Amino acid sequence: MTAPAPAAALHRCEDPGLSARLARSARKREGTMLPTAQAEDWLEERRQAHPFRVERVPFAEADGWSFEEATGNLAHRSGRFFTVEGLRVSTETGRWCQPIIRQPEIGVLGILMRDFGGVPHFLLQAKMEPGNPNLLQLSPTVQATRSNFTGVHKGAPVRYLEYFAGPLRGRVVVDVLQSEHGSWFYRKRNRNMVVEVDADAEVPLTDDFRWLTLGQIHELLARDNVINMDARTVLSCLAPFLWPSAPPDEALTPTAELLGWLTGQRATRDIQVSRIPLRETEAEGWLRGPDEIARPDGRYFSVVAVSVRADSREVSNWHQPLFAPRGPGVVALVLREFGGVPHVLLRARAEPGFHSTVELGPTVQCVPENYGPADRPPLLDWVLSADPAQVRYDTVHSEEGGRFLDAVARYTIVEADATLPAELPADFAWFSVPQLSGLLRHEHYVSVQARTLLACLNALPRTEAPEHPSPRLRRSWQPLRSQWAS
Repeated sequence: MTAPAPAAALHRCEDPGLSARLARSARKREGTMLPTAQAEDWLEERRQAHPFRVERVPFAEADGWSFEEATGNLAHRSGRFFTVEGLRVSTETGRWCQPIIRQPEIGVLGILMRDFGGVPHFLLQAKMEPGNPNLLQLSPTVQATRSNFTGVHKGAPVRYLEYFAGPLRGRVVVDVLQSEHGSWFYRKRNRNMVVEVDADAEVPLTDDFRWLTLGQIHELLARDNVINMDARTVLSCLAPFLWPSAPPDEALTPTAELLGWLTGQRATRDIQVSRIPLRETEAEGWLRGPDEIARPDGRYFSVVAVSVRADSREVSNWHQPLFAPRGPGVVALVLREFGGVPHVLLRARAEPGFHSTVELGPTVQCVPENYGPADRPPLLDWVLSADPAQVRYDTVHSEEGGRFLDAVARYTIVEADATLPAELPADFAWFSVPQLSGLLRHEHYVSVQARTLLACLNALPRTEAPEHPSPRLRRSWQPLRSQWAS
């Protein structure tokens, strides 16, 4: 199978009515194929239709994977897919070593779009990933590494890849490279795509795929562990069409000034990163046992191996390593209106695996169990203690289930009140939602966690104010989950 064509070789969608069409799809909470109320039942039906099994195994039993003699790196015998290596990091606040996933090839995350009755629908897949806590979640139409779509696994071809690769098959709505988790991946990027086909196009449908409106997807984003990370990042890239550019004087800070602030953050952060053999991390406390690579203090994460059976995948049986975090995360966005325009509080976040050192991250992003009382991240306790009336969104989502085991986080959007500290650290800044959305047209600006929160923000009910060019968020409260605050 050929690789996806360069963006310049594909016809880009220049539909002046696209924003209105997507808004219509967002308002449509029922589709033509799958009732929203039955979506989770359908997922369970697909789960029952395929035998799925994921079991932890010792590294010695992980077929195809071994530790290289010279480096200690954990690699596949094909030399493809990915490797687990070591990383040495030095910053102004400390030094450390850690294992990291190096996957230099660029994967494809693509969602197919088609009109039914004048309403855009999106083709999502019920896809099993071994690290998902519930295994099966809704994923993009195509979610594949280069090793997968070029057939290194010697399995079945990737379904629907032809709409995102090779000969012209549709109009490109979104096509942008975006980063993944910079704490666990070394400079990992995926190609995020939305491709529209004609309303009369014949798209053969298999049992594990369904067309959903944007409104249906937004409804499902409010449910725990239904929409997977890869679908969320692609959906977030529709934000520039859902939040059209607002007049410059509506933003608290001009865009040029915010971009200068971000450039300054990148230029002044003292962070040095170098790849090292995985074996060298042992001197820094990452000890390799027969079943895992982990720290004696149990902090951060471990590296484990699993045996997988999934009859719905291109290959039905395989082994692989996974990163397993030590606890659930909290990923929060603080929301506030300035002059009636919704703004979000972002943090310039440095992660060792980012291409550009720093990307715009959520207000809060951490695993609370990794911090003591004296070193809690800024605003973590403010978010966890917020009045339930301030919470606009509160749902548990999984991270990348193809590389991380049971990595879940509580994603929450909290509206600021008078208790929010007036003075914020220098690495925080307010962006209007249209300003943030516009940055999704470009790569290396917005982190994957912040993109998930933007997709969730897109799902909140909105009111169009005729006298004002920018859409407003309606109040839509959800209660906090107190068990996450402990």
